[in-house]
Amino acid sequence: MSHQSGITASAELLEFFANSKDGHVRLMKIGIVNEQLVLEDSTGPRGTWEEDWDSLILPRLEEKQPCYIFFRLDNRNDSGYEWIYICYSPDFAIVRQKMLYASTRATLKKEFGGGQVRDEMFGTTQHDVNLAGYKKHLVSQHAPKPLTYAEEELELIKRTEVNVNISVDSKHQTVQGVAFPLSQSAMDQLENFNRKRVSYVQLSLDLVKEMINLELAENVDINVLRSKVPIDHARYHFFAFQHTHEGDQLISNVFIYSMPGYNCSIKERMLYSTCKAPLMDYVEQHLKMEIARKIEIDDGKELTYDRLYEEIHPPVNIVKQQFAKPKAPAGRGPKRMTKATPDDD
Repeated sequence: MSHQSGITASAELLEFFANSKDGHVRLMKIGIVNEQLVLEDSTGPRGTWEEDWDSLILPRLEEKQPCYIFFRLDNRNDSGYEWIYICYSPDFAIVRQKMLYASTRATLKKEFGGGQVRDEMFGTTQHDVNLAGYKKHLVSQHAPKPLTYAEEELELIKRTEVNVNISVDSKHQTVQGVAFPLSQSAMDQLENFNRKRVSYVQLSLDLVKEMINLELAENVDINVLRSKVPIDHARYHFFAFQHTHEGDQLISNVFIYSMPGYNCSIKERMLYSTCKAPLMDYVEQHLKMEIARKIEIDDGKELTYDRLYEEIHPPVNIVKQQFAKPKAPAGRGPKRMTKATPDDD
């Protein structure tokens, strides 16, 4: 809640308000003098409101002095002509003046009559309150509110849901419902990868054509794999990892989903995430490809020999804990000797 300055309109200004709303006044400039709102200037129309805007408003703006301006449009509502209420407070004005005008802004609107004020503007430079600035102001009012990354992702999820009502019968789009088709070159190289003809295949999403395209297909060593991962776009990678395990030479197929955090757009992150499962279904069910491990990374630097080896052959803890005899309860006292009785025989 803002604080009010207690400054009110002078009797002359209130009388001018009462007699100026019949259409013969285009602009009125109001200032604060001796702790009262007073009329500083006014003028009638010379053309349409768009033609009069810059020619009447801009010459009346001072470099270091705040002011209020009411500018009349040509259209009417039930209360009469509609007005634009401008509060101009230049950056170079005295701080006390800026605070005084800011705290009196609501009072002046009430004195004028809020029913006839179509819109309010605030500006610190002439560019903020000229005709182009007013049109930008109108566009910004209809623009969507700014969202955080988390809010944008939630909004996108809500828009893609078939039914937001959660119940036993509610149905939502699944990841299989947004599968992109693979290009012919992508299918051919995945087949070559499955037959050990190439050791590395990289795929990308065409967000416009909604397809999965081939980016790279070549023989790559683990030492150069990290250099193949883009730092500004997500990708799918299939890599044949050659390594030694317990004396055996092995080749294990690894699927890598690289997503470089917020360097990608919301749409790109969401589509790569939802297209991943259908792609893996095609690879594992249709091509019968054996994937030893599926991993996700943020940066190509994570792809080292040790990382992939531990993903495929995680260390197993084979040390068994020896049974620890529980301690005797405290306070039992010393052991007692008892003699055998004849009945014990």
